[in-house]
Amino acid sequence: MSHVHVRPSLAIVAALGLTQIIGYGTLYYSFSILAPGMAKDVGMSREAVFGTFSAALLAGGLAAPFTGVWLDRFGAARMMALGSVLCALLLVLCAWSPTAWFFVGAVILAQVATGLVTYQAAFAALVEHAPQNATRNITYLTLMAGFASSVFWPITTTLAAHFDWRTIYLIFAGLNLVVCLPVHLALAGGRARRAALVSSETPRPPVTGVIAPGERRRAMIIVSLAFALSGFALSSLLIHMVPMLGAMGLAGAAVTVSALFGPAQVASRLVNMIFGESLPPTGLAMLSTALIALGGVVLAVTDGNLVGAVVFALCAGMGSGIGSIAQGSVPLHLFGSEGYGAIAGRMTAARLVASAAAPAVFALAMERLGIPVSLLLNAALGALGMIGFALVGRDVKRAA
Repeated sequence: MSHVHVRPSLAIVAALGLTQIIGYGTLYYSFSILAPGMAKDVGMSREAVFGTFSAALLAGGLAAPFTGVWLDRFGAARMMALGSVLCALLLVLCAWSPTAWFFVGAVILAQVATGLVTYQAAFAALVEHAPQNATRNITYLTLMAGFASSVFWPITTTLAAHFDWRTIYLIFAGLNLVVCLPVHLALAGGRARRAALVSSETPRPPVTGVIAPGERRRAMIIVSLAFALSGFALSSLLIHMVPMLGAMGLAGAAVTVSALFGPAQVASRLVNMIFGESLPPTGLAMLSTALIALGGVVLAVTDGNLVGAVVFALCAGMGSGIGSIAQGSVPLHLFGSEGYGAIAGRMTAARLVASAAAPAVFALAMERLGIPVSLLLNAALGALGMIGFALVGRDVKRAA
């Protein structure tokens, strides 16, 4: 019977993968490239624009638990359709901002809406569709979505050479409406049809978590803190990657080197898909954080060397790629599929709140301490995150 569900599942994963590329590309990866033009146009300093983005990520993180509850209550695909409309509208409002304060408000609301169309919602949709196959489908989804940075950094850079940021945001709003909205509406309709069929069939069994009910609170706190530290470390590097490499003397190669980030994400997910069955999700999370920290250390030590920058981009990409799988699979593995949206939402909140501080804090650190020292301090935070994942992994082994 399993072959009956393979093609529908892969079609859903492919459709969601396309919307993830567009969602992350238009709402996240493009920002650092467009920020200088935004700052000049709306009358803000570049630091203030990045501070706005940090505040927006913070707002998105604080909204994540509520988003998780809505995903459970109303259905993930249905909420993703609503999210496509909201994100398109808010990109338009950003583009039409008449004042700096209007721009700040639109950017913040856009990041709140982003939670309805990116990984938090997509992972919930996959768990909702097929709980027993969700970990595998999450891996497939992140494999495809890993192209978001490689696609949208060059696209945004090319568009910025011909259009202002306002026009680019209008184009991006169109992509969310014309491409993402129909996909999410189709998935929502498919969910309704599946729900009607399930009433006359044996329901799919839920996934049971490996953490005992009495240990859940401790595990939730430790894992959430570990994801927060890991998210801060990655967000610091990701938002500033292109301008940071340029400041280190690699202006001509910054976009090209940064473009390696996406293929590295994809390669790490492909390797995990083929060989990663024996590694538990907490082990994936540890490996992810280790690679992110290692990339920062290599870039700090080589200080502007092209080879070191390439190693940095590859390590950061591989760490991010594996980490995306861990974000979806760790809460499912530890706590099960019942109430997955709310549980994953609380973990997402911790990660995004920490990540929200990263752009502004890392920019300030680079200005005051220099890039190499900032990179080493960032790697130290990643190491602390590794310890958190190791503690929970030890508890799981001991319980087993």
